[in-house]
Amino acid sequence: MTSADFVIVGSGSAGSAMAYRLSEDGKHSVIVIEAGGSDIGPFIQMPAALAWPMSMKRYNWGYLSEPEPNLNNRRITAPRGKVLGGSSSINGLVYVRGHSEDFNRWEELGARGWDYADVLPYFKRMEHSHGGEEGWRGKDGPLHVRRGPFVNPLFHAFIEAGKQAGFELTDDYNGSKQEGFGLMEQTIHMGRRWSAANAYLRPALRRQNVHLVHGYAQRIVIENGKAVGVEIERRGATEVIRANREVIIAASSFNSPKLLMLSGIGPAQHLRDMGVEVVADRPGVGENLQDHMEFYFQQVSKKPVSLYSWLPWFWQGVAGAQWLLSKGGLGASNQFEACAFVRSAAGLKQPDIQYHFLPVAISYDGRAAARSHGFQVHVGYNLSKSRGSVTLRSPDPTADPVIRFNYMSHPEDWQKFRHCVRLTREIFGQQAFNPYRGPEIQPGEAVQTDDEIDAFLREHLESAYHPCGTCRMGDRDDPLAVVDPECRVIGIDGLRVADSSIFPHITYGNLNGPSIMTGEKAADHILGRQPLPRSNQQPWVNPRAEFSDR
Repeated sequence: MTSADFVIVGSGSAGSAMAYRLSEDGKHSVIVIEAGGSDIGPFIQMPAALAWPMSMKRYNWGYLSEPEPNLNNRRITAPRGKVLGGSSSINGLVYVRGHSEDFNRWEELGARGWDYADVLPYFKRMEHSHGGEEGWRGKDGPLHVRRGPFVNPLFHAFIEAGKQAGFELTDDYNGSKQEGFGLMEQTIHMGRRWSAANAYLRPALRRQNVHLVHGYAQRIVIENGKAVGVEIERRGATEVIRANREVIIAASSFNSPKLLMLSGIGPAQHLRDMGVEVVADRPGVGENLQDHMEFYFQQVSKKPVSLYSWLPWFWQGVAGAQWLLSKGGLGASNQFEACAFVRSAAGLKQPDIQYHFLPVAISYDGRAAARSHGFQVHVGYNLSKSRGSVTLRSPDPTADPVIRFNYMSHPEDWQKFRHCVRLTREIFGQQAFNPYRGPEIQPGEAVQTDDEIDAFLREHLESAYHPCGTCRMGDRDDPLAVVDPECRVIGIDGLRVADSSIFPHITYGNLNGPSIMTGEKAADHILGRQPLPRSNQQPWVNPRAEFSDR
């Protein structure tokens, strides 16, 4: 196949969803271009093996930021999936829709038709929720969402500690009430990672009007102001995949702006400096980069109830064999089964601190933090005002983009992350943890003052791997907007971008869910369909929000 009505660049969260929806009625042909290879195999499909694919060049573009000046000039890892399913095949399998205020903020920033009432019907359409709140969740969508078995006593201790500290509990943070401590949801189905490839792309590829092309997209072919195809490198040769109707870029918050700039769409002076002919001067391309940061707060467990016993190679092999035979056991969960969404201060409309609880003290690469049983939370302030950028390194399409997050450049970030350290100590200090709480591994009990906490943060803050915003959606007359509210690239016909890069503002929580929703909603715009009817459901608001953080 060398031509189709719609050509999608990228098979990730949004790209797979669009392939499924654009081909659903059988009237249109679709080609999906993907540079990565197969997602078949236990490293990707076994939920508990989530640390493996992210550390493998085979599945991950392996990007690094430029040295970050506020983080001891460390280069921060910036993974993106290079495989069928994109980053949904290498992520932590956590499902969070985001808070209603996130999407209301999008509308205020110019993304008309994307407020909470508009996007909630699309979240429902995409979901097959197992155990979610009745009336707020989808029941027959392609994306299966479930909770973990919730057996380990440390999960129960974490949620009870939140209650003892005076925080709310929530039965379904993806339902009417996000704020509080509760069970974390996972994109896992029948013991397997339920990536966008499994949920959307494979069913789409069973249709005769959908085809997958393995190739490396080098630029968008533009003729007389209209996108007519995608130039790719395949098996050592350059060829063009033609689009009869539209080209849709869904290549990630790093590669979508990179591809636009290689095609002459972006900040004119930067393109000239790179030797790229300017087709459309869009200064917002590559700007507005946002991300979530987090650190690990780790504690020794006095009781041998954590997953530490399963870390030796032999027992990992046992868990893997059990999963291969039955799709059950420890291998069938990502082990993120308890969580919390809390507000950092009184007067805030929505939560801004997120907790992922894990019943082991471990680093993301699978190494134990201490030679003992332990537990930890990944904790982060999720609504940072720091902004970065993505630019070209050279006009060579194979060169990595230049990624500058500019982390912790806003003074409020330091205030909020100090609060994260002290708040976590308060939560872990509750009576519920008395049977388990041993010495603090990290940050360590000697880290107490603002200066000591800041020194810890500079060395230990990491990305939560939620980049977005680099092709911002907004009004067509906004000079920094890249796409309009129907995802059309402003100034070029026949070209759209639809992935997390178009988020005007980062959403609260993990981004896989909102990225899939973006693909779902974009598909209706592309097909010229009337959007789904707006919801009139009103989410829960904490009655103490004005005068309390809990």
